[in-house]
This record gives sequence, C-alpha cells and structure tokens, in this order.
Amino acid sequence: MDEWFRQTVAETGRLPLFCFFCGVLAGFAFIRFSTRMIRARVRWWPGNVERGGLHVHHVVFGVVMMLLGGTVGFAVPVDLPGWRAAAAGLSGVGSALVLDEFALVLRLRDVYWTQEGRLSVEAVFVALALLGLLLVGERPVFVSDVADALGEGGAAGWAAGLGLAAVNFALAAVTLFKGKFWTGFLGLFFPVLLLVGAARLSRPGAPWARWRYGGPGARAARLRER
Repeated sequence: MDEWFRQTVAETGRLPLFCFFCGVLAGFAFIRFSTRMIRARVRWWPGNVERGGLHVHHVVFGVVMMLLGGTVGFAVPVDLPGWRAAAAGLSGVGSALVLDEFALVLRLRDVYWTQEGRLSVEAVFVALALLGLLLVGERPVFVSDVADALGEGGAAGWAAGLGLAAVNFALAAVTLFKGKFWTGFLGLFFPVLLLVGAARLSRPGAPWARWRYGGPGARAARLRER
C-alpha cells in the first residue's frame, strides 16, 4: 500500500488531488450522518443553523470552504506541498457540502428528503468516481485525443485527433441531455459508454425527451411505457 501511494500519488504530484478526494469522501459521510441525526432529533447532536428565523443550508458553508481552499491553494507557493494538500482537502469538504445539496441548487427549493433529492447523492458518487479515475492516472478521452494529435504532428494527425475529440464531445453531450449522468461522465474515460448512452432511449423528463419525443411516434410511446 505504501509503495502504491508513493508511486501513484506522491511521485506523480497527485497529493493535492488525493487530499481533495479524501475531503469529498469525509465531508459527504459527515454531512449525511449529521442530517440524519438532526432529522431523528437526537438531543445531544447540534441542530440546524438558523439566524433570525432563516435556515442556513450547509451548501452555504460549502461555498465558503471551496472559495477559501481554492484561494489558499493558488496563493501558497509550489514548494509548500503540505499547505497545498491541506487547502485541497478543505476544498474537497466544501465540494461535498455543495454537492450534497446539488438538487436544491438546481431546483432552487428544498427537496433534500424527497425523491428529487436523490440527485444530490448521485452527483456525489459521480464526482467520487471521476476523482478516483483521475487519481489512478486515467485521463478524459478529450484530453487523450488532443494529446495524441499534438504528439503526432502534421495536418492529418491534428485533424484526426481533433475530429475524434469533437465526436466524443458530441456523444457525451447527447448522453447527458438524455439524462444518463453516470454513463455520460464515466464515458469521458471509457468512450464505449458514450456510444451506448447516445444510442439508447432518453430518460423521462430529460431535455432530450422534451425536444425529440414530444409528439406522436414510436419513441414517444416507448418512453410513456417506461
């Protein structure tokens, strides 16, 4: 384990990313535990933060932590890796608090304990999955395509690399517009998922369904059956 950490994280300069990943994980675990304790009305656990009758959601604290961690990370010199790692960890905790109320930010109303609030949990797990892939050295397909084009050189190499990047970007956009967030984001690293997500039927209520399946037709009927 020590050897893996040294080769994969420390020597590759991914220590801040590792701390950010741990911050997201720890922040999400803590805030979910805290909200459940508050909902259960456990007496010894601190309740909601309120000021003048206003309930202060934890997304507010998350934004402050993200800004503080990001500012410190940019301001600290490169030769102080400990401080940069700590700033990344703080930003990770703040990101977890923001993502945990992603549904609230998206809908501008408190849907935390409703079916719509599950979107926040999905957002956190997608973020953890993407961070984990970056941590072990995976690169998004767009970055790989452009890097290959730069490495090959010549007009043909540039055209092929940038063209492939454009195709993958279009497939990712279609997949996300179809409401397939897991497939779309993970497809940034595994392009075959983009082909599957773009080809399959849209999820009900997704932008693609409203744009393409609004009228009568076989796809609209299949979507209503779903």
